[in-house]
Amino acid sequence: MRVVRGIEDSPGVPTAVTVGNFYAVHKGHQSLIRKVKRRAAELDALATVVTFEPHPQKVLRGIGPPGLCTPDRKLELLEEAGVEQVVILAFTPELSRVEPEEFIERILVKELAVKAIVVGSDFRFGRYARGDVTMLKSFGRRLGFFVEGARMAEADGQTISSTAIRHALAEGDVKWAAKALGRPYRLPGKVVHGAGRGRGLGFPTANLNPPPEVCLPGPGIYAGYTLNAGRRLPSAISVGTNPTFGENPLSVEAFVIDFEGDLYGREVEFEFTARLRDHVAFPSVEALNEAIAADVEEVRRILI
Repeated sequence: MRVVRGIEDSPGVPTAVTVGNFYAVHKGHQSLIRKVKRRAAELDALATVVTFEPHPQKVLRGIGPPGLCTPDRKLELLEEAGVEQVVILAFTPELSRVEPEEFIERILVKELAVKAIVVGSDFRFGRYARGDVTMLKSFGRRLGFFVEGARMAEADGQTISSTAIRHALAEGDVKWAAKALGRPYRLPGKVVHGAGRGRGLGFPTANLNPPPEVCLPGPGIYAGYTLNAGRRLPSAISVGTNPTFGENPLSVEAFVIDFEGDLYGREVEFEFTARLRDHVAFPSVEALNEAIAADVEEVRRILI
């Protein structure tokens, strides 16, 4: 897959394009990419995704939404989906002021030699978000490119969007998030030293330090996997503040079942499969220990 950073480096060959942030590469995005690939094959064009870094909201509002994958992971997912070229536009205040007509004529037509554009039916672009599918179709008829405004994808009757996935994760609904993403949600990070309470309870945990811009699932106990060096290790994962021990900073940690080894300092991913229960304050350390043992057995039942 060719990655182009800056429109001036585009190869100038005909393209079939979809445009968006693609910060999840969810099933809606995957559907758009499949349509783009079909059009590209028909037109002997390059199947291309045009995306933006950083997230436009970070530039326009000073803070962007939590990411559903890192920028590097986004590129991996786009390549896995069969994209042939990704054009990454630096989103700046200047780009935000580009009129939609100029975006079509200069970026899509002149620089990308676009022959087909596939976007969601609610797609908006350009200054003040004036551009839409109707405008694209009007320019397409005049300038000679095909436009398709695709229906939004759904999972269990709910429209799939990055916002909806973030909401599901915040509620701990990792099963719907997985349906919408087309894969279980993964949280990357480095394993760091924690307070050591898990080891004292007989359940030593790997404490994750995730990137600050990545979305965390809501507090709770989850069944899932720790991914390291090509291995998927069944795990009981905790997201929360350890309320039995009083007020603590939020932590993300996993007890890796039947694992002997040292993960400190390693880059891993926690993959979330099912939510088991809420975080609660137990009346004693003994009661907490019993609950953790029950959680581990439930993870065994679900995953092993």
